[in-house]
Amino acid sequence: MALDNLIFAQCILYFLAFVFGFIAVVPLSENKEDFGGKCLLFTHGMWQNENITVSKQRFIVEEWGPKSSCSFITFVGIASLILSAVQAWRLLFFLCKGHDDSIFNAFLNLLISSLVVFTVFLSSTIVSVGFNLWCDSITEGGTMPSSCEDLQDTDLELGLDNSAFYDQFAIAQFGLWAAWLTWLGIAVMAFLKVYHNYRQEDLLDSLIHEKDLLLGRSSRRNSDLKTGLI
Repeated sequence: MALDNLIFAQCILYFLAFVFGFIAVVPLSENKEDFGGKCLLFTHGMWQNENITVSKQRFIVEEWGPKSSCSFITFVGIASLILSAVQAWRLLFFLCKGHDDSIFNAFLNLLISSLVVFTVFLSSTIVSVGFNLWCDSITEGGTMPSSCEDLQDTDLELGLDNSAFYDQFAIAQFGLWAAWLTWLGIAVMAFLKVYHNYRQEDLLDSLIHEKDLLLGRSSRRNSDLKTGLI
């Protein structure tokens, strides 16, 4: 019964990881399309006057962020999405059929979960730090009268659609950090599963050892009785 509860809890966590991964991937994909494949994470720029006579300012991008940053976090989000869906389906099948993982599979799941925890944490950190740098650039370190959220309603005249960048990355950050917490819970559950299987294996070995001892004692008694009769 306790093992069924553990599998059910794992199944719920994998489902949540799928949901949070979906929440992260969708806005990231939308932003990539809106920005024409450019990555705003770690982007540097500054506000400059259009010309000497006109006081109107325009945001100039000095250097776009590396595309590898956006590609990496999108890849991690999709990988987390697929892996959590497969694992949730597999555990649901186990729960319905009354099956369980072997010790090797449980240990393998622990390693995979730990790796996903690390990569999702890295992706979440990249998004948070990279997006803060972008916001610092367009608000000039907070000295602008408008906030980063307000500036998404302003046409930055970059030749792309910047009307939803703040909402997109706010949602993506929530999805990634929530996914990281969920995968952390999954890793803890995987460790408990390995520990449970290890204890069960020890108990089985102890029972086999006791059985061998009892059989050995029984055979010695039988041999002693035969010797006495002779």
